[in-house]
Amino acid sequence: MTMPLEANKDIAGRFLEEVVNKGNQAVADELVAADSIDHNPLPGLPPGREGFRLSFITFHAAFPDMNYAIEDVVAEGDKVVVRWKATGTHRGELMGILPTGKHIAVTGVDIFRVEEGRLAELWLSWDQLRMMQQLGIVPASKSREVSLRTHC
Repeated sequence: MTMPLEANKDIAGRFLEEVVNKGNQAVADELVAADSIDHNPLPGLPPGREGFRLSFITFHAAFPDMNYAIEDVVAEGDKVVVRWKATGTHRGELMGILPTGKHIAVTGVDIFRVEEGRLAELWLSWDQLRMMQQLGIVPASKSREVSLRTHC
């Protein structure tokens, strides 16, 4: 059964607002299928809804003021694509990286597959290198600028 596009967009938007921004795990139970698939999971997390929950708990612990601002939402069939910008301050450990106190701003795209009113799959692409540069873990370099000039 395919849900109307607007309903699918609402499910994805509610997930990002309630679970990701506010950390409301009860809403995760409601919106994420128990056997959901995260195609880009954090290392060591279990599959399914529990993995989804733990990934956002991990990021909330590291960035308690984390906020995802939705910039675009596109839906077709059972897929919803959300382009977002996340900001936050690194105040807790993140996968072995001690708190830096630095503010980050990164962009990304989520692709959700909705099945029977729940998020069944997630594909996530986001600028992890930019985050690591902003945290001072990876040095920011001019190589990107040089590379762009060389290839254009």
